[in-house]
Order: sequence, then structure tokens, then C-alpha cells
Amino acid sequence: MSPTDDYRDLLDAARHRAVEWLDQVPERPIPPASDADEVKDALGRDLPATTQDPREVLERLADAVEPGLLASQSPRFYGWVIGGTYPVALAADWLTSTWDQNGGMRYASPSTTAVEDLAGQWLLDLLGLPAASAVGFVTGATTANLVGLAAGREHVLRAVGWDVNTAGLTGAPRVRLVAGTERHGSVDLAARYLGLGAARLVPSDDQGRIVVDALADALADGDGPAIVCLQAGNVHSGAFDDVGAAVAVAHEAGAWVHVDGAFGLWAAASPRYAHLTHGYETADSWATDAHKTLNVPYDSGIAVVADPVAARTALGIRASYLVAAESTDPHETVPEMSRRSRGVPVWATLAWLGRQGVAELVDRLGDGAAALAAGLATIDGVEVVNEVVWTQVCVALADDATTQAVAQSLRDEGVAYAYTSRWRDRDVIRFSVSNWGTDAGEVAATVDAVRRAVTSG
Repeated sequence: MSPTDDYRDLLDAARHRAVEWLDQVPERPIPPASDADEVKDALGRDLPATTQDPREVLERLADAVEPGLLASQSPRFYGWVIGGTYPVALAADWLTSTWDQNGGMRYASPSTTAVEDLAGQWLLDLLGLPAASAVGFVTGATTANLVGLAAGREHVLRAVGWDVNTAGLTGAPRVRLVAGTERHGSVDLAARYLGLGAARLVPSDDQGRIVVDALADALADGDGPAIVCLQAGNVHSGAFDDVGAAVAVAHEAGAWVHVDGAFGLWAAASPRYAHLTHGYETADSWATDAHKTLNVPYDSGIAVVADPVAARTALGIRASYLVAAESTDPHETVPEMSRRSRGVPVWATLAWLGRQGVAELVDRLGDGAAALAAGLATIDGVEVVNEVVWTQVCVALADDATTQAVAQSLRDEGVAYAYTSRWRDRDVIRFSVSNWGTDAGEVAATVDAVRRAVTSG
């Protein structure tokens, strides 16, 4: 038997288990049936003393792991902003693993670099961002936020005569980080990694949009280098900051502007929803995810920086052994020198959908959220508490205890899955419509499940 036969046998086995899993996802209970300790017991906690049969290892892995999986690919999963997986994206992801290329160097893998170059160009076109921007494929929005803030930190410090790459942060002018009260926690985390400290928080309105006049006041109250973080898609309401107005204020103060658009930035791809992102192209950097709205497998974050030099200066490195490209190497605009070619499934999905297909996906998610909100509002005791502008729906009941009880009943049944959060001083059940398969039938099934949960709760 040749080595190729070994691959063929195991890949056939993996394909069989994968298809079985995908077949059961739409109807299986969404919550995990096993906890981590039970999965460890099923896997076997001790390292084997001798080599094992690879087919048996694969089967044991699938048998042990599947009961502990959250069926987040279900079209009735709304627990967090997690998309499903388009078949073409999954197939391209398998090929990416099979090719096993280091996506960090242009010289090492010209083919996958070319694919990612095209994917990046298409993304800039779809999202209406500056065509000369640097695009980096990272793990997710946290790392994409880190890229934008790192480029901003380097840029604003260099503008006041401080080279952070050689002098470090000790003794540097303090970089003022300004963000809305309802920014996502990943912004705080990225700022912590970069030594920027806690942001000065600017008031948000009742839907979580930053108050532009308050931003202007905050920037005027002090001097020195500044970075402003704005938002495309509030995690509760789905609301979009008035970025055009906010950027004008921030740039007047000499600040770098970063937009956290983990799921919301994709609204720009739809003529129906593009007004939500008006003015976003005037910012300096952006973060988004393809494993959210575009329904590409994990992990697939995207970092965009309008000034490629700022990105390379903040994140790039060159060494003789890396065989540097004449143009930018992929690793120069992201934190990783070694990574899988995660932009390949993005390219495949964009190539399959095309401009019209992406717009239709964006519209379909919005239609699902609108229908879900309308259906939930017909249930006695259920209040939709946000303005449903695109994909996010938050509901609450008479009091926090009732809201929590209904959410737990919903999850216990397992037909639909949503989780609670705390927003505007009350507990809410948050429904994030992110799956390409969430159609009218799935929405109706979800509304029925919530109705049962209200009755039993």
C-alpha cells in the first residue's frame, strides 16, 4: 500500500463522518449532550503506549466529540454571531488543509498568495473600502481589531516624533484611546495587548450608537496622539455608528479611526443596506469576519488598513532567510509569520456567490431578522426591545427572572438556540441571524419554539 492509499482511506472515512454530521445538524438538538469531562473519558485520558490504528483513532475521535458539539451550523442557532458554512467554503477549506501551504510568504506559496490577493481586492470592492488598502487574513475580529489598532498606534506616535518600534512604549506620549460605551469587548482586549490601556468612553444613544457631539468633546478635552474606535453593528441592537460624521470629527483632531465591523461591515455589499455604512470608507482601518456574515468556516477574520505602509511598519518584519517579496508579503500585515491560507475559502465563496449573491445573502439575513422580530412580537409577554436595522433581535419579558427562565427553556428543548445578555439595564434574549439557511420556515419554527418556552417558563 502506498502512502497515497493511506490518505485515501482516511480521507474517505473522514468524508463519511463529515457528511453524516452535516445530515443530522438541521434536526438534531442544538445544545451539546456531553460536557468536556465526558468527552475526555470517551477519548481516553492516557496517552497510548504504542502506535494505534489510524482509522480507529479517527472513528474514536468522531464518536467521542460529536455528542459534545454545539450545532452552531443549525439554521435555528442564534446564540452568538456565528454563521453557518456554505458547501463551497467547506470544500475549499478541505483543499486548503490538503495543500498545507504556509500562507505567510509570497515566495513560498505564490498560488495561495494569488488567491488571497484576489479575495482581498474583491472584498475591498464589495465593501466600498479604498482600493489600495492592505488586507490581512487573520483568525477573527479580535485579531483584526489588534491589526487596526497596532497600525494606528504606530502612525499617531510617529506623527509626534516617537518611533514605537525602536523606542517602545516606555516614555512615549500617551495614546488616547476613545470608544463608545457599547463597543465590543474585543476592542478592549486588543487595546490591552497593545499596551494602550482602557479607553475613554463616550456616551452612546439608546441603540448603542456613539454620540458624535460627545466624541468631539472628548477629543477636545486633551491633546496628543489619539485613536478612535467606531462600530458597524452593535452586538445587541445591530445599530451602526454615524461613522462619516464621527470620522470628520476625529480627523479634525488628528486621530486615527478604526471601525470594528465584525459582522456589520458586510451590510455595504447590499444596495438595500449600504446606507448603514455611508462614510465608513473615510476611516483608517477596519475589522470584520468572514466566518460570521459570509458563512465561511472558522477561522476567518479580515483586517483592512487604508495605508499599507502603516500596516507594514507596525506588523512587518524582513529577514534574509524569509526570501522577501519585492511587493508586500502576506505576513507583513498580520501578527502571524506562519499561518494557513485562510483566505482561500473566502475567495471560493466570493467566486461562487458573485456580487449579486453576496447582496442577496445580506438581504436574506435582514429578512430573517425582520420576520423573527415580527413573529416574536406576537407572543404574549415578549417585547422586542431594539430597533431591528439588520440582523440582531433582542427581546425581554416581564422581568429578568422570567427572561432567563424562558431562555433556559428554549435551550433545554434544543429546537432553537439563543442566549441571554445584559443590555440597557435589563436581561435580554439575543437572536443573531447569521446563517445562510435561516429561511421563512426556520423562522416560523423558531417563533413556535419561543412560544412553547414562554408557556412552559
